[in-house]
Amino acid sequence: MADNLSETLKKLKITAVDKTEDSLDGCLDCLLQALAQNNTETSEKIQGGGILQLFASLLTPQSSCTAKVANIIAEVAKNEFMRTPCVDARLIPPLVQLLNSKDQEVLLQTGRALGNICYDSHEGRSAVDQAGGAQIVIDHLRSLCSITDPANEKLLTVLCGMLMNYSNENDSLQAQLINMGVIPTLVKLLGIHYHNAALTEMCLVAFGNLAELESSKEQFASTNIAEELVKLFKKQIEHDKREMIFEVLAPLAENDAIKLQLVEAGLVECLLEIVQQKVDSDKEDDIAELKTASDLMVLLLLGDESMQKLFEGGKGSVFQRVLSWIPSNNHQLQLAGALAIANFARNDGNCIHMVDNGIVEKLMDLLDRHVEDGNVTVQHAALSALRNLAIPVVNKAKMLSAGVTETVLKFLKSEMPPVQFKLLGTLRMLIDAQEAAEQLGKNAKLVERLVEWCEAKDHAGVMGESNRLLSALIRHSKSKDVIKTIIQSGGIKHLVTMATSEHVIMQNEALVALALIAALELGTAEKDLESAKLVQILHRLLADERSAPEIKYNSMVLICALMGSESLHKEVQDLAFLDVVSKLRSHENKSVAQQASLTEQRLTVES
Repeated sequence: MADNLSETLKKLKITAVDKTEDSLDGCLDCLLQALAQNNTETSEKIQGGGILQLFASLLTPQSSCTAKVANIIAEVAKNEFMRTPCVDARLIPPLVQLLNSKDQEVLLQTGRALGNICYDSHEGRSAVDQAGGAQIVIDHLRSLCSITDPANEKLLTVLCGMLMNYSNENDSLQAQLINMGVIPTLVKLLGIHYHNAALTEMCLVAFGNLAELESSKEQFASTNIAEELVKLFKKQIEHDKREMIFEVLAPLAENDAIKLQLVEAGLVECLLEIVQQKVDSDKEDDIAELKTASDLMVLLLLGDESMQKLFEGGKGSVFQRVLSWIPSNNHQLQLAGALAIANFARNDGNCIHMVDNGIVEKLMDLLDRHVEDGNVTVQHAALSALRNLAIPVVNKAKMLSAGVTETVLKFLKSEMPPVQFKLLGTLRMLIDAQEAAEQLGKNAKLVERLVEWCEAKDHAGVMGESNRLLSALIRHSKSKDVIKTIIQSGGIKHLVTMATSEHVIMQNEALVALALIAALELGTAEKDLESAKLVQILHRLLADERSAPEIKYNSMVLICALMGSESLHKEVQDLAFLDVVSKLRSHENKSVAQQASLTEQRLTVES
């Protein structure tokens, strides 16, 4: 065999120069045979014998041997170590020229050769790019798209595969294909050739790659991709095939326009059917498919239009089915159900309807099942849903009387920041009413935990929400008892720090809470306010030109309230507040200017 191969290679060198087609043909057949028996070894000998360089001259449209030469290149390029040598031997330009051939076999083998050289090869892709190969292939796909005979479908599959290998995981080449209009062409291909498994698979892999690119979404949205994918999905029985379609659907469904198209094409009904079929199975594939289907369902609800279409005024069959997931014993369905409710709860009308129809009790029951060693993702999702439902003013009292705060407080001991964050947000949404704020603000366990979380420097969200809830308890309750509880738990320093936040809304909430403390419990808070350097911070806020008008206004209100404390009064005098305040009398904001005049009078009288 080895001797035969050496002979063939020698003979090939001579016949390649003479271009005697008969003997050339025989040599090429021997090479193909040798490659079929041992591809790696034969490829090494071809490279070692300097044969690759000869191939460039043999790749001519006129020769009857061209298809065989391209076939040999396709075979050797299956080896990673042969791809760069193929580029170095300048095989790409003649191969790209052959893409203009009218001969189907030449096109097929050329497509294979280019596809294999491009596979995972930067050099191969660059060379094809420079030679302009991609546009020619896309033009072929367009012109051959409607022909459904087996030979043409095989060619289309190879050409799609070549584009895949050319652009895989390369954003700039994928963007180039998108600009060349590959997406509508591939969608059309899928629609016509959906019965051909190999070609369908190739289209799906291509979609999966292209859909990751943001710039592709608009192009996809202008085709009937949603309809084609749902049609294909309904035909699939095999798990692997459905999984391939899921991999395309997930990135596409991130686009709101496509979400709506998928809903209108009937994807939701397919997903609900999968959930129903797989819910009681303990097979690994079924569990995975149940998760994918329910996750995708939740993703579709993230679009405002698609969500509202499925809600159907709370009467929609999809909405009702999703509701039935919450009491289920399957954690994945409980999670998807709670996340779906959180997504439905994105406008006041939906929230009010759901609270009036007993959703809150369902979510509380679900949380109760997850208090001890519960599933963190389910806790997080159910708390998210409750937080969203608590946003409309009319829902707050109903949710309080349903006992939501008691349920939520069971998770105070959670050490999971995502759960802590949602717990805090839910409570903050609920305590607009004075009574609720007073009740919670006197709960020493809650306040102590809030003060602890105010120091959670690794979790900015938890830290911010804790500070905001502390401030809200004071602002809404206006209660001396609440203020005392917060002082005793060491909360003052955190409210003072919050006044320096980069977020104006948080600064403002802190200043209003501190003004209430100064008005109602100055004597008790005095030492903490001193050690937290409140007076110096207020001076800085007033002197800083970047401070918002409401910050300046509330800082001056607070200064006046602090004058009742001897030690804080002295600090105010020592810092020459009069200079800063008198400048603010000419502030463009009328309220700030008026408060500056009042504060100046107060400071002058008290000095």
